[in-house]
Amino acid sequence: MSVFLAILTYFAYVFIIVAYSAKIVKYVNLPTHLRWELYPVIHEEKYRYGGSYFENPDWWEKIRTKSRIRGISYLLKEYFILSDYLKHNASYWLALYPWHMGFILIITFHILCFFGALAMVLGITISAGSPDISGRIFYYAILLTGVISFIAGAVGSIGLFIKRLADEKLRIYASLLSFFGYILTLAVFLSGLYSWYFIDPSLAEYREFWVGLITLHFIGIKPATAVHIVLFDFFLIYLPFTRSLHYITRFLVFFLVRWDDEPNVRGSELEKRLTKLFDQKITWSAPHIQTGKKWSEQ
Repeated sequence: MSVFLAILTYFAYVFIIVAYSAKIVKYVNLPTHLRWELYPVIHEEKYRYGGSYFENPDWWEKIRTKSRIRGISYLLKEYFILSDYLKHNASYWLALYPWHMGFILIITFHILCFFGALAMVLGITISAGSPDISGRIFYYAILLTGVISFIAGAVGSIGLFIKRLADEKLRIYASLLSFFGYILTLAVFLSGLYSWYFIDPSLAEYREFWVGLITLHFIGIKPATAVHIVLFDFFLIYLPFTRSLHYITRFLVFFLVRWDDEPNVRGSELEKRLTKLFDQKITWSAPHIQTGKKWSEQ
């Protein structure tokens, strides 16, 4: 059982990294998007009143300055508050927010377990009474992220399932896969909650399990903990096939689409990409369009 658990965990983590990386590379290499041209653009110096660098005389001859920090802080606020959902549908936000935070924290929990185990391999004791301050920090960070994620995620999963089912406006946009996702995440969070409350109050088994993965000396763990690890591994494998990719692609959408105001000047990289697109052949027809011709010819 310990070998199976180790192989499944190795596979799950490698799979999600490869799958997410492949999708991101695919999105980044897609043809240049249609520009939104919506102002204000958040990184602009004149953002506060909706202005842009186009107001400057001879703007094409000047070096542009951008505030990336403002954009990153805006996205982080959205990640951790979900203010748009709160503004437009507060009752939905009450279910979505704990589920969202549970999702982020359970990923954080397992990452901390890995680094905590790495610290143990290096000789650091991870416990409440550890003589090393980093050992105490790891102990409490792992415990807090784990327990909060289990509770918040379980509450959010139940809340979203009920809200999506009961609210007709939300139900028409929910698929069977959506409800399957809520059930799967509920199982992941509840299994973790059960393991912590009844079996492993210090969550030491998770760290020991990761020590075994790092050192290749696999250990046997209690069934309740093993169930949670198996469910979480399947959850990781399932994630690339869900909408959860937006946790990463949102950065691409905002920075490369919504806030893109890069000028198309002669000789620029943008001009080269656009010129290349004009060599694509037209695959549809209309009274004013001929199939088979290049866009440059049309």
